Amino acid sequence: MGKRAKRGKTEALALPVAGRVAIGAVAAVALGYGLLWRPASVQPIRKQAAHQVPAPSAPVPSAPIHVAAPVQAPAQAPVPIPVPAPRIETPKAADVPGRLVRQVVDYVSHQTPGTVVIDTGNTFLYLILNDQQAMRYGIGVGREGFTWSGEQAVARKTEWPDWRPPAEMLSRQPYLPRFMAGGPGNPLGARAMYLGETEYRIHGTNKPDTIGKRVSSGCIRLTNEDVVDLYDRVKVGAKVIVLPAPAANRPSQGAPPDAAVRSPDLVPPSNRPSATSAQMQSSRPKMAEAQ
Repeated sequence: MGKRAKRGKTEALALPVAGRVAIGAVAAVALGYGLLWRPASVQPIRKQAAHQVPAPSAPVPSAPIHVAAPVQAPAQAPVPIPVPAPRIETPKAADVPGRLVRQVVDYVSHQTPGTVVIDTGNTFLYLILNDQQAMRYGIGVGREGFTWSGEQAVARKTEWPDWRPPAEMLSRQPYLPRFMAGGPGNPLGARAMYLGETEYRIHGTNKPDTIGKRVSSGCIRLTNEDVVDLYDRVKVGAKVIVLPAPAANRPSQGAPPDAAVRSPDLVPPSNRPSATSAQMQSSRPKMAEAQ
């Protein structure tokens, strides 16, 4: 074979090899380009974290949720303001004569402290303090025909008592009310101390000008200021001695109002009031207090 023939055969073999190399290069370039280039619409898939909850693709209907109102501490109930008991104006010194003003006096007695001794003749009430002294109050007493004497005990005590005139009083004074609630306008005044099972009382009055006079139906009256003071001192069950007017030992004309007074409860046994029940000096039935 000649040199020309060998060269032609070599060229014929070299051409396919060059084409193959070119195709391989083009394929390599295409593969590299495909690996580097990614379409924008394709997003990388990321693995969700374990604590993340995927959002629902569509709203899921659920039952209505009721939100409870905030719990508030219970409001404290308002503290009621105590309403003071009705009172009337404190009597002035001019309401009663000087000798009837409440005061501690020398008073000799063997009665137990706390005993009440009523001297109707001199319109005084004595509260025994000890065997030498007593608190003395000016009082109003029963008018003629309605005085009485005897020994009783304080059965009960009432503040601002109601007043119900008894039938006997209504028959004599039909214009009186059948009932009057306690208060400043009530004739029984600020306090009342009921004596035993009788209709008699030691009580206040809305007419202080009657102190020292004989105007009642047998009850013993004090100014409202004095009856409040006596009410706070006297206990339920305390002995009350009402002396008949003639048994009272009047002080001498020249003695001052606060001079020592001989106890009117120290009278001869024959003249002492009954120890079991009050005795009327009149045959009239017992009457309750009228204005």
